[in-house]
Amino acid sequence: MNWDYPRPHSNELLVSDHDIDGMGHTNNACYIAWCEQVAWSHSAELGLTIADYQTLDRGVAIRHASYDYYLPSFSGDRLLIGTWLTHCDGKLRLQRRFQLINPASEQTILRGCWDLVGIRVSTGKPSRFPQEFLRSYGAAVIDTEKN
Repeated sequence: MNWDYPRPHSNELLVSDHDIDGMGHTNNACYIAWCEQVAWSHSAELGLTIADYQTLDRGVAIRHASYDYYLPSFSGDRLLIGTWLTHCDGKLRLQRRFQLINPASEQTILRGCWDLVGIRVSTGKPSRFPQEFLRSYGAAVIDTEKN
């Protein structure tokens, strides 16, 4: 697979009839939901679940999201979505990138990027990352300069 970066955390998707909009292709909202699903899956693999966020009273929230849509997808398409953590400042900011590929054509459907900020879950206000976040998320950040 022609991933933008090595060793993505990935999920396989099957586009269903329910994902299709009035234009006859996958609705953009589905792509955003799939990014959220793979992000949570990756977070859980790294050892931080929503239950951990609640216990620690810490989390990350999207400060800015951007998506570049390159090609449509259709009902019945099997897709792969990959994600990477690409930056952690060690204090408050984290960046996550996404790539959605159609393996049959090996073409990229979408690329996305989230700029995230650490928050206190109970207030929603910015808060420094606890050590658990630095150990899990910080250690998973990839070097994007090599690509």
